[in-house]
Amino acid sequence: MKKGNLRSSALLLLTACIWGVAFVAQSVGMEYVGPFTFNFVRSILGGLVLIPCIFFLNRGKKTEAEKISAEEKRAQRKTLLTGGVCCGVALCLATNFQQIGIQYTTVGKAGFITACYIVIVPVIGLFMKKKCSPMIWLSVLLAVVGLYLLCINEQFSIGYGDILVFVCAILFSVHILIVDYFSPKVDGVKMSCIQFLVCGLLSGIAMLFAEQPQLSAVLLAWKPIAYAGIMSCGVGYTLQIVGQKGMNPTIASLILSLESCISVLAGWLLLGQRLSVRELSGCALMFVAILLAQLPERTERHYFDTADGVAAFLTGNLLQDGDAVLVKGAHYSSQVFKVAEALKQYEEK
Repeated sequence: MKKGNLRSSALLLLTACIWGVAFVAQSVGMEYVGPFTFNFVRSILGGLVLIPCIFFLNRGKKTEAEKISAEEKRAQRKTLLTGGVCCGVALCLATNFQQIGIQYTTVGKAGFITACYIVIVPVIGLFMKKKCSPMIWLSVLLAVVGLYLLCINEQFSIGYGDILVFVCAILFSVHILIVDYFSPKVDGVKMSCIQFLVCGLLSGIAMLFAEQPQLSAVLLAWKPIAYAGIMSCGVGYTLQIVGQKGMNPTIASLILSLESCISVLAGWLLLGQRLSVRELSGCALMFVAILLAQLPERTERHYFDTADGVAAFLTGNLLQDGDAVLVKGAHYSSQVFKVAEALKQYEEK
């Protein structure tokens, strides 16, 4: 393995560790404050931590910004704000369902159920006319069996906390799809900062109506809140951005999915929470499902002699990520903006 890839892998593994242990911080924090109070302080703290990261990561982008017209800047700011608010609303719903649910289930179970978003996202994609490979359907089947073993007891009942965390996984899937829509158009760190601040503001409103927040209680919970806000939101997100640069996205997602396993270990080592053999078997099946869902799909190639042929094909077919369009030996990505750019260059020749 190259030195650069080894460094990136180490940073992503550290990120997975930080996020896995964050489940413990969330659970411990509930002993002092309510879920909305916890997420209010945590999210605001996470947003504030990202502000210096924005200045650090955008140091060399001033010259590029000067080339953009005032109208384009306004359009970019509007898209950034819209994306940040949409992501913040989805994140607020997801994190608060998770925070409430974690009070009624173990840290390990919460970690694995939350990780189901990796399998849920492709299924939701079906409603957006995206294809699912046979591997995805196998992952869904394994995840369902794993969830059954992990959450359904011998009396065929499911815990209240497990239901809430599963709703959280669905909401995180929606959040990911929103991020996927806006992230190519805006600065990712800036949008993340806005989403944390929006999430914190909405959680703060819910806190005032549903809870009786006390500064003394927040001060008692400062360690888990600080960890969740600074380490999980600020440091974890920044490490992910740095670690994923130049890294194969499949390998990156596989490393990050270790978060669920680390949450089980953290719950056992730090809180003494143990899972039964049945529950561990469910975790194992779900982890296999998570891995399978992230394996690269077979690449399809389409050959054409002219740009007109490509245009005609694209109007009647939906390409998947990884598919290739070839015009007289030139390879173009299946991503729409790259296809459009490639066609433009081809027509100019």
